[in-house]
Amino acid sequence: MTSPGGSLCRAPALWALVALLGGCATQTGTVVLLPEKDGGSTAVTVRQGDKEVVLDSPYAAARQTTSGPRAYTSSPQEVEAQFGAALAAQPGRPTSFTLYFVEGGDQFTEASQQVLASVLAEIAKQPVPDIVVVGHTDSVGSAAANDALALRRAEVVRAMLIGQGYAAASIAAVGRGERELLVPTPDNVAEPRNRRVEIIVR
Repeated sequence: MTSPGGSLCRAPALWALVALLGGCATQTGTVVLLPEKDGGSTAVTVRQGDKEVVLDSPYAAARQTTSGPRAYTSSPQEVEAQFGAALAAQPGRPTSFTLYFVEGGDQFTEASQQVLASVLAEIAKQPVPDIVVVGHTDSVGSAAANDALALRRAEVVRAMLIGQGYAAASIAAVGRGERELLVPTPDNVAEPRNRRVEIIVR
């Protein structure tokens, strides 16, 4: 994604801003490590030729110069001034919700019925949501039966969301059966936390 004066680069488990300032023979630019939303620690290495700088704290930054990367400390104000437009254009990170089902069926547990309204309210805050509903089962029964049950659970939630006014084309429903157990168990274990749907909203 480009923006006036630079570009925005996202890497797994970290946010790094990169502004390429041009240069014919030697590329120069700026890299800024942003804080993680969950407070976790991240790091990124800036290499230029045979020299490198490790950025491992929020707003740690490096300027690429003709003599190699030069470390410095950026600030929220500098980030906003240089990258504000690019950051504003970035899509938000996905939000995930989990609802649980009674054993062997596609009805919500009583606890999930009680939180359903709040989940729908959170989804409604997204201006143009793109939604994926992933159904799961526990390990009781055959793989084929669990695949069908997981998909049925996902389709129940998809139909409910369509009934709330969301466009059918923006909601995908998939079933994972017992392939992605939240709580690993042997076969034929009725673990309630595995009987679920995940609603992923982008």
